Amino acid sequence: MTGIIIQARICSNRLPKKVIKKIEEKTVLEHFILRAKRVKNCDKVILATSNKKENDILEKIAKNLNIPVFRGSENDVLDRYYQAAQLFRVEPIIRITADCPLLDPKVVEKVIDFYLKGRYDYVSNTYLLTFPDGLDVEVFNFKSLEKSWQKAKLKSEREHVTAYILKHPKIFKIGNVSCNEKDISYLRLTLDEKEDLILIRKIYKEIYKQNPFFGLRDILKLLERKPELIRINQHIKRNEGYFKSLKEDEKIKKKIN
Repeated sequence: MTGIIIQARICSNRLPKKVIKKIEEKTVLEHFILRAKRVKNCDKVILATSNKKENDILEKIAKNLNIPVFRGSENDVLDRYYQAAQLFRVEPIIRITADCPLLDPKVVEKVIDFYLKGRYDYVSNTYLLTFPDGLDVEVFNFKSLEKSWQKAKLKSEREHVTAYILKHPKIFKIGNVSCNEKDISYLRLTLDEKEDLILIRKIYKEIYKQNPFFGLRDILKLLERKPELIRINQHIKRNEGYFKSLKEDEKIKKKIN
């Protein structure tokens, strides 16, 4: 049973409570779940959040939208994912994070199809960057997730679910899906900073009422018409959270040595 596991929690250092910020009268998480449920080649959508009480609100949102919830470790996100996938028996597993309220179901479908046709262990549209930050999709089998869960030791490998897989391309068969349009990885459509929220709200304001489930092509048309929007958040670095974890890894290695 193909399953999307959505990663979300209230705690966020750069933009506190970002997944419950409002955009066009709905929370970021509500928009995200509704978009995830429109992925055609997926059987189940699951929210995986932490067992901290502050995340009760996320569980409530998910249940109001009729999707199941798994609650696990706050910081060991790999364990949270593994336990959720095991409990709900989903395979392949589609990983998407709730800080991407501009998720395009068609992009998700494309990555899933590529994975299913190629007999890969892991496929993403981020292994080689051509898609905008914020449309990230990863698909992998349970066996690879389990091996990562067993072998991963470093902080970055536990906080970031697929870090162990990506570090070991000789162990796992890895595939990548590129953007048909062109390399537009310079665009930032994710939600980590206040500037990101400003941009996303402007995009929703322009398109949402005419087409609530607008996709990447609609966004690109808007940005062609109003290129000044791109400048709102283009100064922010991609994957800042992951690079922060890598720095923590170095501290751990020094202590061990």
